[in-house]
Amino acid sequence: MTASELILRPGELSLDALQRLWREPTSVSLDPACYDRVDRAAQAVADVVAGGKTVYGINTGFGLLAQTRIPVDQLEQLQTNLVLSHSAGVGAPLGEAETRLTMVLKLASLGQGYSGVSRGPLAYLQALLNHEMYPVIPAQGSVGASGDLAPLAHLSATLLGHGEMRWRGRTLPADRALAEIGLEPLKFGPKEGLALVNGTQVSCALALSGLFAAEEAFAAALAAGAMSVDAARGSDVPFDERIHRLRRQPGQIRVAGALRQLLAGSEIRASHADCERVQDPYCLRCQPQVMGACLDVLWDAARTLLAEANAVTDNPLVFAADREVLSGGNFHAEPVALAADSIALALTEIGNLSERRLALLVDPHLSGLPAFLVDSSGLNSGFMIAQVTAAALASENRQLALPASA
Repeated sequence: MTASELILRPGELSLDALQRLWREPTSVSLDPACYDRVDRAAQAVADVVAGGKTVYGINTGFGLLAQTRIPVDQLEQLQTNLVLSHSAGVGAPLGEAETRLTMVLKLASLGQGYSGVSRGPLAYLQALLNHEMYPVIPAQGSVGASGDLAPLAHLSATLLGHGEMRWRGRTLPADRALAEIGLEPLKFGPKEGLALVNGTQVSCALALSGLFAAEEAFAAALAAGAMSVDAARGSDVPFDERIHRLRRQPGQIRVAGALRQLLAGSEIRASHADCERVQDPYCLRCQPQVMGACLDVLWDAARTLLAEANAVTDNPLVFAADREVLSGGNFHAEPVALAADSIALALTEIGNLSERRLALLVDPHLSGLPAFLVDSSGLNSGFMIAQVTAAALASENRQLALPASA
C-alpha cells in the first residue's frame, strides 16, 4: 500500500496523528526547523569529547560502571557494545503498529535536540519508516524503570546492521535489509547508542496502542448498550440530561447524551412507552455512570500519554544553549505505567457491563425475550455458551487488570 504522509514536528505530536500512525504505514518527514537544535546539541557533545571532560554517557561506562573513563579512541566501540549487550529481550516480536509508533516516538524525541545525537540516526529511522521496514523487537525485557533498554536496544542494533528487520512480508538480517534500501550499517558517535536505547518510547507505544483499541471497544460497547436497551424494551428515562447534570461528572454527562442520541426515534421504545416496569436492571440503567467513569479515565490516560509522546526521556540530556549536560531520571516510565493500568481497569469495567447485558438478554425471565435468543429453545441452545464465554473473558480481564505498576 502507499503510505500516507506526515510532517513530524518534534514536541507537537497530536493524538490524531499518533492514531493514524498506529492504524497504517505513514511516510514521515522531519520538520527542517528541528535540525538546528539537533546540530547544536551534537556539537556540544563533540566539545565535551574534545575538551577531555568526564561526562556520564559520553565518555564513561554505564550504570554501575559510570565511574570508568573510556578513552576517545574507544568511544564508538563503547556505543556499539552498549547496544549489543542490551539486546537481550525475549518473546514474540512487537506488532508492526507498535513498532512503527515506537520508531516515530524515538524520532520525535531525538529531533527535539536535547539528546546530543547527529543527524545520522534521525535519517536512518526516517528511512526505515518510509520504506515500511520494521526492526524485530522482542516484546519482553523492559521493566520501564530505566527506560525500555532491551527493546530499544533491539531497535537500535538494526541501525548497526545487527538483528533482523521485517520488510514486505519477509524477515531479513538487518545488514541485508539496509542494503535493500541503499544504506550501509550506521556507526554511532559519542552518546548516540545511549540516546537510542534510553527512553520510554516502547512503553508509550504499547500504552497508546491500548488506548486506541480501548477507544474502539468503548464506541462498540456504547452502541451495543443502546441496542440492548431497545432489545430489552428498557426505558430511556435514566438517560435524561437533568439527572446527569446533578452528578457533575463530565464523562457521565457525555455518555448519557450519546445514549439519548442513539435511542432517539426508536419505534421499539415508542411501542412500550406506557409499560408497567418501574426500573431497569443496573446493566441498562447505570450505563452513563459506569461508561462515563471509564470515559473520564481514558481521557486522563490520553492526556498523560500525549505528554509522554512529546517528551524527551533519555539520559543525560544536552542543553546546548547553557553548555551543560545534565543527568536525571526522565527515562522512568511511571506516568506511562499508571496510565496503562488505568486503561486496563477501564476496559475491564466496560467488559463487565457488556457481559452483564448479555446475561440479561439471554435470560427470558429478565428480558422477556426467547430463552437464549433462539427459536425452539431446548432443541437449540442459541447464545447460551456465548454468554458463558463472555463471563470467562470478563473474569480473565479482572485478573489482567491487577496493577502492574505496583
